[in-house]
Amino acid sequence: MTKEETNFKKWLELYFDEQYPKNSSLDPLVLRDNIYKDVVGIEKENSLITDNIYPKKSKVFAAFEYVAPEDVKVVIIGQDPYHTPNQAQGLAFSLPDTAKTQPSMRNILKELKDDLGVEKKSQDLTSWAKQGVLLLNASLTVKEGEPNSMAKIWKPITTHFVEKIVELNQPVVFILWGNFAQQFVPLIKGKKDMVISAHPSPFSARRGFFGSKPFSKTNSILESYGITSIDWRD
Repeated sequence: MTKEETNFKKWLELYFDEQYPKNSSLDPLVLRDNIYKDVVGIEKENSLITDNIYPKKSKVFAAFEYVAPEDVKVVIIGQDPYHTPNQAQGLAFSLPDTAKTQPSMRNILKELKDDLGVEKKSQDLTSWAKQGVLLLNASLTVKEGEPNSMAKIWKPITTHFVEKIVELNQPVVFILWGNFAQQFVPLIKGKKDMVISAHPSPFSARRGFFGSKPFSKTNSILESYGITSIDWRD
């Protein structure tokens, strides 16, 4: 079993509790595919869609494959994946370096430079994920050209994941950008630390995202617990 498969299996154990025994020999890839088929199958049955769905199946649970539950330090919550071809990676806000930069990503990188004085040249955030940043979209899939089109099915699932993260023993910092992510505040408040600001979208970045210093604030919180900070420029 690869490290990614092991990490995902741990998340399944956390999600399903005793319904998924820790010593189960069931292949996590089979479970991953079954969950995907269930969700997408329901959506197709309800709407008879034939459109492409992003990200591709192998990337839908990528956020849970790069970091194990016990290694999570930070959670950044997004709304849903990019809904155009060759962009969604299964990691909130992240883009492959071959893709056109999206406005929100451009603003995230600008704020990072203004906050810490460092320049991240890559828009692929996989390096953050590998350091313990769970880049979680509330909806793990989306129909091509239709933002938020599969949210009703995914949100109960990802909300339960958030509930389980809040129950983890280690400190975790939630970075909540914009009104959508801040819907999770009642689940988190008083249990985990939060860094809250406006969304990096061009429509709201100048109304509270720019100058919010989310990266330095998050690292300060982690360091106050004696936890190694995130190298955001990596």
